[in-house]
Amino acid sequence: MSIKILAPNMASKIAAGEVIERPASVVKELIENSLDAAASQISIEIQGGGVRSIKVVDNGSGIPSTEVELAFCRYATSKIANLVDLEKITSLGFRGEALPSIAAVAEIELSTKNSLNNVGSYLHLLENEELRREDISRPSGTTVIVRRLFRYFPARLKFLKSINTENSHIAHIVGQYAMAFPEVKFSLLLDNHQSIQTIGDGDLRGVVSQIYGFKMAQEMKAFSKDNLDIRIEGLLSPPSLTRSDYNYLSFFINRRWVRSPLLVKAVEQAYHGLLMGGRHPLVVMKLSLLPDGIDVNVHPTKAQVKFHDERTVFISVKKAVEEVLRSISIARTNIQFPSDSSWSQQRSLSIRESEPVLNGFSSINNTSPATLPALRVLGQLANMYVIAEGPDGLYIIDQHAAHERVRFDRILEQWAKQKVEVQGLLQPFTIELSPKEDEIWRGNEENLLRFGFHVESFGDRNYILRAMPVLIANENIREVLTDLFDALSRRDDSVPWEEKIAKSLSCHGAIVAGQQLSNEEMRELISQLEQSKQPRSCPHGRPTVIHMSLLQFEKEFGRKV
Repeated sequence: MSIKILAPNMASKIAAGEVIERPASVVKELIENSLDAAASQISIEIQGGGVRSIKVVDNGSGIPSTEVELAFCRYATSKIANLVDLEKITSLGFRGEALPSIAAVAEIELSTKNSLNNVGSYLHLLENEELRREDISRPSGTTVIVRRLFRYFPARLKFLKSINTENSHIAHIVGQYAMAFPEVKFSLLLDNHQSIQTIGDGDLRGVVSQIYGFKMAQEMKAFSKDNLDIRIEGLLSPPSLTRSDYNYLSFFINRRWVRSPLLVKAVEQAYHGLLMGGRHPLVVMKLSLLPDGIDVNVHPTKAQVKFHDERTVFISVKKAVEEVLRSISIARTNIQFPSDSSWSQQRSLSIRESEPVLNGFSSINNTSPATLPALRVLGQLANMYVIAEGPDGLYIIDQHAAHERVRFDRILEQWAKQKVEVQGLLQPFTIELSPKEDEIWRGNEENLLRFGFHVESFGDRNYILRAMPVLIANENIREVLTDLFDALSRRDDSVPWEEKIAKSLSCHGAIVAGQQLSNEEMRELISQLEQSKQPRSCPHGRPTVIHMSLLQFEKEFGRKV
């Protein structure tokens, strides 16, 4: 094939594909422009998940009338002029690609007024071609309206998710910048529904309360630490307040929201030994460094940075978090094991009440390696593993993983038969959802109802839970729902939504490591596991069983060579 220069419109669409991944990417770029323009108020209005329209209004410095068209030219920028500026970036947006990239894949209207101009300017573009240009009367600031996003880029349009999913991504973006700039008043309307409203008084905890809820914000610990050329400050959760994914770890480098594996690792190491496996803390952390100490020009969407001295940053963050954790009074209690064969009410096996008890051994034959043979319980190891004997050797069963598998199968079976066992709450539980959780709930309301969650709206992002599945009736309701929303928000189209819900619910209420079981309880658990079609792995893919054959034992003891 011959080499040729791409047509300008094709090159623009390729550049747009690097910067504009989804509607939330447009919102991010426009918010950054507003913040760089020193706006103290930013209003975002979204229709149709951002595909139908995105409107961002700010009261910033605006664009001079002579530079309005120039703002839509590739590589045009007001933020860097030479290599020295490039090495010491202090703004949020600088690449000069955001506005032309957006205009290449959407219809765009811009109205703006610079404080030095007597009148404002209006510009209407379609595929980066000017349709209308005129002077207008308006206050200082800028309004950008983006319509029919990706209409002229169908390859990207077909990969977008549902309206609620796209709205949840937008709410997450706006929430991050509201925490990065608590002195700025943010407003987010999603399809005419108020999702976020901050007052812009500079109080970080107040903003976190808006994003994560009042109770969580009050539990988080404020901190600040200066170390040489690094200042670290923010809020972090005590070890008792955790989540099941990393979405609640927010890092801001010189007020730029970034994803940083280095900072995640530093925080996780500081919490090491304080959290259960698979749990993560809530952290809102701001790092202030000298501009030449970081390179922000390493990612098309500026989502990642490089540190000049990674080791110093890592150690500083880890020590700062460790100091806060040491200052938090942690109630250290030993695990209390039951003295008899009764279950703990909060952490019960639930076999007697909500799962059928199958006496005796299973009659499943062992023609497939996925099944289990009939097993005889021998005992328990370290209050974590059930030891059992089979016809072909020794079986070691992870009690938590095994019970997760049992519960997962039962939940899906009830769902398939539309016979989910539901328990009404004598005292309805009031919950406040974050903006992202609210959008996830709206997009999955019918699905969650089929699993037994009966919820009523109670004002903006506030709901009343009146009933829930019996299998999790004794669990921490807020923790169950948070993990459930986290599971539904993960990008994994290969997993059906009902399995995502069942996986999340199966973990809550399952036997935990360190829980002492009686022989009867172990036999009932094994009996239930034997009935599963996939007894050798938990719903998350971890093995439930380790098998050591008689032949292996004979070789180890020198009976056979």
